[in-house]
Amino acid sequence: MRQYIMRRVLQMIPVLFGVSIILYILFTMAPGDVVTNMVQSNPKMSIEKQEQLRHLYHLDEPQIVQYGYWALGAIQGDFGDSYKYKQPVGKVMNSYIWNSFYLGLASLIAAVLCAIPIGVLSATRQYSAFDYFFTVLAMVGISIPSFFMTMLLIKWLAIDLPIFPVGGMVTTGSSATGFAKFTDVLYHMVLPFFVLTFMEVAMFMRYTRTSMLEVIRQDYIRTARAKGLGEKIVIYKHAMKNALIPIITLLGISLPVLFAGAIITETIFSWPGIGPVTLLAVNNRDYPLLMGINMLLAVLTLVGNLLADVAYALADPRIRLK
Repeated sequence: MRQYIMRRVLQMIPVLFGVSIILYILFTMAPGDVVTNMVQSNPKMSIEKQEQLRHLYHLDEPQIVQYGYWALGAIQGDFGDSYKYKQPVGKVMNSYIWNSFYLGLASLIAAVLCAIPIGVLSATRQYSAFDYFFTVLAMVGISIPSFFMTMLLIKWLAIDLPIFPVGGMVTTGSSATGFAKFTDVLYHMVLPFFVLTFMEVAMFMRYTRTSMLEVIRQDYIRTARAKGLGEKIVIYKHAMKNALIPIITLLGISLPVLFAGAIITETIFSWPGIGPVTLLAVNNRDYPLLMGINMLLAVLTLVGNLLADVAYALADPRIRLK
């Protein structure tokens, strides 16, 4: 397994190199640049000042040269300075990404703990009232747009019934520290947490139910039952491991999502995560910040796929890593 992991890690290097080239080309293909945005906000900026700024940011160089400057710094761990925040990209990301991570991790854990048991029970009680109820609920969670659910919750639970705050991460003007600050953050997290968890429960539950239905109809499950094994042993010891393969895939994909943030949900709830920062970087053509965020997500995607492959072998002994 160690050799397999080392080989996969080495394979990530050319993949990341190719991803960085594609991302850089896509970002720089957009019309205008950061100086264009500055001119729009300050129409009196002189032509000389514009050219000076473009030379400072290497925007007057060919794209290949611009990429070379960025790649040389990235290899050394320097992703440049954000045009918008006037700070190193790593510092900007570190200031916001953990807020998204805490929210995403809490919703993912809650979703997995709720969705897997519900999916298993729905599969083992197919066509029952329990199955119909949660199947409909899952379809609602998959179908309804996140922004629509977010606006409904704000109207019902923050305006009509002012139980929870409309947005933010802490109470405005609060100077609380320690446990008081922790409870304040949890209080503000309830609504965005519910939105993300509801949508993830719907997704995980549907995959779990479908996978379990496929597994319990296989011959080895019939054989286990014919031998007289109890239903719980058949389901949770024999069928469960194979049924978890799609769930492991989803969990591997979820690793970059934890750090990517939920752009729509975080923006509407004014949650200071990396999602709104990414949206702001797109609007301001903040290419260094966009490259830093997307390269981090590319690394996490590759790592998530690697962890999923290793978990396959642990969950199903028939799978061998080669």
